[in-house]
Amino acid sequence: MTRSRKQRQTGRWAARHNRDRFVRQARSGGWRARAVFKLEEIDRKYQLIKPGATVVDLGAAPGSWSQYAAARIYGGGGRDDGDGAGGDGRIIAVDLRDMPAIDGVDFIRGDFTDAAVAAQVEAALQRPAALVLSDLSPDLSGIRSADQARAEALQYAVLAFCARALRPGGGLLTKVFAGEAAPAVRARLDACFDTVRALKPAASRAQSREVYLLARGFAGDAETAPGDGGNHGKSGNHGNHGNHGKIDGETNRGDAPAPARNDLYSATVAR
Repeated sequence: MTRSRKQRQTGRWAARHNRDRFVRQARSGGWRARAVFKLEEIDRKYQLIKPGATVVDLGAAPGSWSQYAAARIYGGGGRDDGDGAGGDGRIIAVDLRDMPAIDGVDFIRGDFTDAAVAAQVEAALQRPAALVLSDLSPDLSGIRSADQARAEALQYAVLAFCARALRPGGGLLTKVFAGEAAPAVRARLDACFDTVRALKPAASRAQSREVYLLARGFAGDAETAPGDGGNHGKSGNHGNHGNHGKIDGETNRGDAPAPARNDLYSATVAR
């Protein structure tokens, strides 16, 4: 029987996937997904996850970021090999999909944009988080304009969550995609955090449009959509940031706005 085009494409993808060095390293190391090495690289460079920290992992399944966070926070726990976890830290993982248990990680199944689920997360945290991790991707329709709008809305939902659950001075690591929505998203982060960096880890496939924004020094509130001004408690001219969109390099809150660009990171980003 002749294989269909879709079957051939799937077979080629599986072959490339199995040859991928990060896939092999994840399997041999007991990690649930190759994505762990993206977080590891960023954490090693920027000391993102501290022992004893309180962390929320949005879009956590299958759990490799939560595994890594547990290993860092508890000093060795969190892998599938049964290592124990202890200490004063706390990790809350949230996803629409189910996720097998990880030592030291509290899992909540549901949509973090739902008020009831967000309230569950806040109750489980017991105190505001020091760090929010988001490796979320929107459901794609193949219609460019619709997908860009979904990607932008998803990032504003992450920021709205930060306004509820992230402590002042805390950090956010979130995945975004290069495109028309990217400048407004970057500008919104610039308005809400002291510094924002665009990063492309080595484990991020070269053909992927994904880039990670590392935002630190949360101001304690967040504007969740362009032009909403002070609706979330922030005064001043931050409502104008969505019209500019400096999205490459590093920015600091209060920097003069730069011309909008549709690429999300510059050629100088470390690989």
